[in-house]
Amino acid sequence: MERKFPSTRLRRLRTSKKLIDLVSENTITSNDLIQPLFIKENLSGTESIKSMPDILRYGKDEVNKEIKNIINCGINTIALFPIIKPELKNSSGSEAINKDNFICSMIKQIKDEYPEIIIIADVALDPYTDHGHDGVLNQDYVDNDATVNILVEQSLLLAASGADIIAPSDMMDGRIAKIRQSLESEGFINTILLSYAAKFNSHFYGPFREAIGSSSKLQGSSKSSYQMNTANYNEAYNEVALDINEGADIVMVKPALAYLDVISMIKKEFKVPTFAYQVSGEYSMIQNAIKEGWLDKNVMLESLLSIKRAGADAILSYAAKDISLEIKNL
Repeated sequence: MERKFPSTRLRRLRTSKKLIDLVSENTITSNDLIQPLFIKENLSGTESIKSMPDILRYGKDEVNKEIKNIINCGINTIALFPIIKPELKNSSGSEAINKDNFICSMIKQIKDEYPEIIIIADVALDPYTDHGHDGVLNQDYVDNDATVNILVEQSLLLAASGADIIAPSDMMDGRIAKIRQSLESEGFINTILLSYAAKFNSHFYGPFREAIGSSSKLQGSSKSSYQMNTANYNEAYNEVALDINEGADIVMVKPALAYLDVISMIKKEFKVPTFAYQVSGEYSMIQNAIKEGWLDKNVMLESLLSIKRAGADAILSYAAKDISLEIKNL
């Protein structure tokens, strides 16, 4: 259909904020946002993270207070990331399969007080290994199958502790199928599997690795043998297709802002719930620029809106709590 000036004036729909809002194609609500939360063993109170402005590590005594704040801001879902005692780390990450470990006790504590909060529990070994990798090393190579066996045990413990969503972020081949089979056989039929299906070997993860204490352990070694090549697009399709076929309920793209094309492709091709993770480096870049006055504070909301526009159904962001509060007060 051909439309010509002056019959068509697209600016007519921009003459007031109310009109702009009326014809808005995409919106963000609090229901779209997930707050990641760092919790630290043997910490009393809170602890700042140098590379992540306004983000804290929370001790056991402060976690529930923060979750109350998160709920009051309108957020319904949290993603937990543990920082364990250094002396508990070893080459196999065996603390991950200790039924009395820190993360299992924290999930129980949180669920006791806030049963309505949806808890996403990360499944990977990097918080537990003394080398910082997401799996068991065989010389310098991460052993896929040996790692998967541990991840299955870890997943069952997290489900038994009360996690609503199990989120394997390790990028081992075949782990979704084995975790799904084990959950089913142990009666956890309603436990949701959120697969980090397209997790790229990105340089945007630095602040997160500082936050959980794995960056110093890696000592410059790469995760390129298991995380995806940042140049690849079709490979992301294959990764997602495999994980859906293996039993994933939700798929994740990580990072988000640098991979909007991948988010869009996955949502269009598979039409399954698709999440995206605005990772620590993306968050810190924007937040530091806002604090320095180089960018307006509204750029954070704009960045999240771009992720939603690309096709994400929900977004993990360290800014989730603040943006939710901002949305509520608009």
